[in-house]
Amino acid sequence: MTIKMAVKLRLTRVGKTKQPQYRIVAADARSPRDGRFIEILGQYNPREEPSLINVDNDKIVKWLAEGAQPTERVAKIIKISGAMEQFEASKASK
Repeated sequence: MTIKMAVKLRLTRVGKTKQPQYRIVAADARSPRDGRFIEILGQYNPREEPSLINVDNDKIVKWLAEGAQPTERVAKIIKISGAMEQFEASKASK
């Protein structure tokens, strides 16, 4: 028996007060923003110039293939990193 849960790809905040940094994580949609997550997929630091985006595209594609839904901000980040094109290409080849 497998349990299905709604998984979201979203940002979780880390860093000091007034110095935000974010991790891109796969998390249960019901868990709080900075609560439990399933897997860390990358990091995003908006304070650097230009913004630091460090993403594991293979993990992102795996989660998207399993039906995980990215939030708006994460969708923009993975589009910049090239993971979305990689996912579309893998979906088209099947």
